[in-house]
Parts: sequence; C-alpha cells; structure tokens
Amino acid sequence: MKYLRWLLFPLSLIYGLVVSIRNWCYDADILKSTLFNFPVICIGNLDVGGAGKSPMAEYLIRLLKADNKVATLSRGYGRSTTGYLEAGKNAAATQVGDEPAQFKNKFTDITVAVCANRVTGIKKLIPGHDVVILDDAYQHRAVKPGFSILLFDYTRINEPRLMLPAGNLREPFLGRWRADVLVVSKCPPSLSHQEKQQLTERLKPFPFQKVYFTSIAYQPLQSLNGAMATNIIDADTTVFLLSGIANTTPLLQHLQGFSTKIIHHKYPDHHQFSLKNITKLADEFEACTAEKKLLITTEKDAQRLGEQQLLPLVNKLPFLVLPIGVKFIDGEQEFAGLIKNYVREYSSHNSIH
Repeated sequence: MKYLRWLLFPLSLIYGLVVSIRNWCYDADILKSTLFNFPVICIGNLDVGGAGKSPMAEYLIRLLKADNKVATLSRGYGRSTTGYLEAGKNAAATQVGDEPAQFKNKFTDITVAVCANRVTGIKKLIPGHDVVILDDAYQHRAVKPGFSILLFDYTRINEPRLMLPAGNLREPFLGRWRADVLVVSKCPPSLSHQEKQQLTERLKPFPFQKVYFTSIAYQPLQSLNGAMATNIIDADTTVFLLSGIANTTPLLQHLQGFSTKIIHHKYPDHHQFSLKNITKLADEFEACTAEKKLLITTEKDAQRLGEQQLLPLVNKLPFLVLPIGVKFIDGEQEFAGLIKNYVREYSSHNSIH
C-alpha cells in the first residue's frame, strides 16, 4: 500500500495545484470569504483523519459555556438529512452526524447545529448566541473565522508532507499561516522540553503563532447511557474493542497499558455499523471463554450504535464507553486566556452599540 501511494504522486501534484489556486483566489478576494462581526472559532487540521478536533471542541465548550451562549456548527458528516438542522434532545447520528450527536448528548444546554453551508449556518446562529465554534472547517474558506486553531497529530507529525491521494494533506503545509495558534495533539504526557523544541521546529510556526502541546486525557469507563462503570481493566482482562475512528494508535496504546489481550474490530472513520458487524462482534464476545472480558467502544462510535435496527442486539451487549478529553502539557492558562479574551472583546464591543 505504501508503494502504491507513491505511484499516485502525479495525481497529488494536480490536486495540490488545484487546492493552491483555490486558496489563492480566496486570499486575493477573487472568491468571497465572509468575515462576521461576531466571535467565530474554527478548529481544524491540514490532513485527513482525526487529530483530536472533537475533544478540542468539547474543551472550548466547557471553557466558554458558563459565561456565554455557545453554539457549535458542523457539516454533519454521514447524516441522512440535508440543509440547516439543530440537534434536538437525544439526537441521532443519522440526523446530525456522530460528532454533533455526541456534543448534544453531552452538553444539552448548548445549541448544536449542522449545515454544509457554514455561512448560512452562522447567520442563523448569531441571534441568541455569543460565540459559534466551527468543528472541522479549516478548509471551508467561504468563512473567514475570527480565531483559528490548527491541530497536528503527534503520532503522524513526522510523516511525509504529501497531498492526497499519495499523502494525507488536504491542502499544502503553507496553509498553516491562516491559523492563530498551532496545537500538537495526542502527545505523551511526559513530553520533554527538547521534544517540544524539535516539534516546534518541525511545524515552523510564523512569528505571530504560538504552539501548544496537549495529550489525551482518558476518562473512567461509562455505560452507553453515561452512567459511571465500576469495571476495571487488568492483565487478565480480554478486551473486545469496537472502533470506527481515523487513528486508533493512541487508543490501543492506552488499553495495552492495562492488558495485551485485545481483540480489535476495526472499521473506517465514521463507519455506519451494520447488523452484520454487531452480530459478528456479539458472536465472538459470547464465544470467548475468558473469565474476565469487556466490550469497549469510543464516544463517537457509541453515537452510531443507536440506530433502530441495531438497538435490539446492542442492548443485549455489555458495551462500555471510554471517553476522552484534552489535557494541556503546559500553557493552558495562556491558551484559555486567548480564547476568553477573543470572545470578551466582541461582547464588550457589541454592548456599546
């Protein structure tokens, strides 16, 4: 597969040229990019796959929701609906996408909306809100965010910087200049000062950009309904892991720190689980004779287990969910200050008029 991707390099050159021309047209105001007189925070990354955008969005929600009316806006990848839609109570992944469903189920007091046209979505959200958080919208150039957070996955930061389809970049590395801050996510908690310097040199931030480093904060296991679980993973535990996320390396490393007996049912990112998928998992779990066994999935994947045709079987299985969060290795107070000050400046300005 690795060598096959190199054969695709000519296509990457063409793709990179098209994306570069598109970006230049937005930068030169040939294509319209809307800047709102309203706090709009964008979270994104340059490459395909997960870099921790959803945990960062949840971090911002927790940071801001006590003092502000917060709304999130996503495209709603994988949903069966179209147009602008606000997630209701017990929102389903088929209606709004798995990540927006996760946001609404965890933060019932905020507005969670989906709309492929972010300009339209923001205009609908401005009345009655103090800030809009755009999830995975860095390449959506039709909107010019007031503050952009660009994430880089620590586990993939040294990969060759090649455009799709030979590489993983959605746009050239130069595109990082549009970000206000750069965040290296999924770092080891014990990241040394020397490693931080090396990573910073690798990212080549512009003079106006600050680089922050975060690690994954794994939370205690929960049931599918959010209740705290008492189960413990140890060396004698056989773990059945169901995942449909982009990068499972950190997750596996975390679980392997407790047990090496992991049976991984791995599917592509945003995979819509079928009855066949869950039946296979159920059969293997039932057939396992281990005295201690657990069935674990991620928060995002749990949203897609709520489909009507899956529920009868899912409800019979002892699924546990492993939530994750963001933990700053250092500089959290400074980062939080940047975000709060950005939102506060708009609030102060708008209160004058």
